[in-house]
Amino acid sequence: MSKTSTSSPVPDTSSATNVADLEAKLRSLEQEIVGVYEHAPFGSHTLDADGTFLAVNKRELAWIGSSSEALIGKKKFLDCLSEKSRSRFQAVYSEAFANGSIENMELVLLGKEGEERPIALSSVGVKDTAGNVIKHRAVIFDTTQNRQHELQQRIASVAFESLSGMCVTDSQGAIIRVNNAFVRVTGYGPQEVIGKTPLMLISGQHEKARYQAIQASVLAHGVWHGEVASRRRDGQLHTVWLSINKVMGEDGATTHYIGSFVDITAMKSAEAAALHCAAHDALTQLPNRRSLEELTAKAAARARLSGCGGAMMLIDLDHFKLINDTRGHDVGDKVLIETVHRLRGVLSRADSLARLGGDEFVVLLEELSGTPREAEAQARRVGEEILAVLSEDYVFDHFTCRSSGSIGLDMFSDAANYADLLKHVDLALYQSKYGGRNTLRFFFANMQNVVSDRITLEEDLRQGLVRHEFILHYQPQVNHVGGIVGAEALVRWLHPERGLICPGEFMAVAEETGLILPLGQWVLETACAQLKRWEGDARTGQLELSVNVSAYQFRQPDFVASVKQVVAASDINPARLRLELTESMVFNVDNTIEKMNALREVGVMFVLDDFGTGYSSLSSLTRLPLSQIKIDQSFVRNIGIQPTDSVIIQTIIAMADALDMDVVAEGVETEQQFAFLHRNGCNLFQGYLYSRPVPADAFDAFMNRAGRLADVSCWQS
Repeated sequence: MSKTSTSSPVPDTSSATNVADLEAKLRSLEQEIVGVYEHAPFGSHTLDADGTFLAVNKRELAWIGSSSEALIGKKKFLDCLSEKSRSRFQAVYSEAFANGSIENMELVLLGKEGEERPIALSSVGVKDTAGNVIKHRAVIFDTTQNRQHELQQRIASVAFESLSGMCVTDSQGAIIRVNNAFVRVTGYGPQEVIGKTPLMLISGQHEKARYQAIQASVLAHGVWHGEVASRRRDGQLHTVWLSINKVMGEDGATTHYIGSFVDITAMKSAEAAALHCAAHDALTQLPNRRSLEELTAKAAARARLSGCGGAMMLIDLDHFKLINDTRGHDVGDKVLIETVHRLRGVLSRADSLARLGGDEFVVLLEELSGTPREAEAQARRVGEEILAVLSEDYVFDHFTCRSSGSIGLDMFSDAANYADLLKHVDLALYQSKYGGRNTLRFFFANMQNVVSDRITLEEDLRQGLVRHEFILHYQPQVNHVGGIVGAEALVRWLHPERGLICPGEFMAVAEETGLILPLGQWVLETACAQLKRWEGDARTGQLELSVNVSAYQFRQPDFVASVKQVVAASDINPARLRLELTESMVFNVDNTIEKMNALREVGVMFVLDDFGTGYSSLSSLTRLPLSQIKIDQSFVRNIGIQPTDSVIIQTIIAMADALDMDVVAEGVETEQQFAFLHRNGCNLFQGYLYSRPVPADAFDAFMNRAGRLADVSCWQS
């Protein structure tokens, strides 16, 4: 019984000759299909119902370590599998042969010497004209790729679902057959494409010349491989790797064309994502260090062509490590993301922003004035705006973080290049940090010398600790009638070449390098030893001694244990030891109160230093186990000069009195300052009016000369 179709010509099946011709053509077509897989970068074979090899490509032969003559028609695929894989494959293959396909079966293939190769096998049944499965064609992928190629393997696995997508046309290009994979990928059913040409899948994304070139290649060489954008039935674009092969009869005339394609849309997306990840920071999605060099080169080139000015700016968040250490890295990430929002709010659309790493960001300023001085002024204004926004509180759901920024800046020059610019802004940033943070510094020619001096200072500091070059000076604290009630221990560096160096010149370096830990430990041990000596003298036995503690020290997990050990080893009365903490320390460490209470239990007292310069709130202050508050000398210095500072002092004294805390005014230098402070209720004083910080022997001599400060002049001598 014959059947006709309006969509494509069907040969007359009543003719035995036509049947024979068709079968011959199908065999030829089959050979061409097999040829498509012969040089594929994956294994491929065809098995009969018993699992015997009917065909096998070069890649799989190489894996097995055999020849086609030794396998085809002679051995079964089972013979090439490990023992466990044989049972798995045997259990699945007979059913798959009768009813369906195999997808991504994990097996172990054996080599010639018994070496194992893990593979993933997928196969599909090939039917005869009667619809009976007569063999199974399979592809296998080597799954031993290293982790670096895992993504590509997953993509290849997904792509295999459409790897066997095929379209067979007649010599005129009319489609006569498509397989199920074609239907799945394109969305078109067989009845919609039979009799039409593959041009119906054209995406419109390529020029006409591209298609003409493809056609010319197939006609001239019989084959074409390449990437093509196609359009699915629903109008969606996708990308395929297309192979077109020309099939010729015995007479050399073209009989068919076979198009096989792999949908590589997922792979292309993954490649794009991988490229994006390689060039962008994962957290902020900003360009990263890897792509910054290209951005800088393009920005500098644009500046040269346009005659405009440009600049590179390196921004570092001050004390960001403290936020990570005290609040956790999740909060640190929130701060970084918020920082990006703030920076983008300041920059223009012409500027570029990148994350160099950690808490460092790079800004490329473009379209500045072509006049150097004006361009510098513009860059400075942008930098000052950035400093302002970075100094604002970072407010989250249940807490607030405080930070600031330091900036190093260098202008583009005719010879500007990435390496030099980055080096320059790094040097300038270093100076900004060293200058107190929350500042902006331009690069200048002799800045390298300044940095070299700082590096020398760091090395000298290390050697100074080894050579015991540090000493303590003691500045007395007196009451309102001149009686000496205590002292503050202040470290000095007796440098062998530079002489006596005050902490303002080296303390920042000690903090940045971590040398503050051994230095701070030495200060505490030396101060406690001095306090023990004072306890043995009736004139000094009641003195209290204040010791400054750095934020870096206080954050250490063993801080409490370390202090307890020193107190016990020196055998002092802990109630006469006072540890001075700054506002930024106590209000930025989550376990501050826990640490303070642990030391208060053994008797150690605490002083809040430089009060009034930070962000203390009364509610927070009441929770801290403090015995004293120090009025910062910046307020004392302005007594009689700045009325608002006088009001602040009065407020601090009143607040301390309400909290039953002593108040110490530091930096007292004049009788006028003393009179104002005493009149407003402050009864403890420290400053040059009474004495400069002096060595221990000089302090003892003063005590011998005057148990109380009846004669102030003797302390000033």
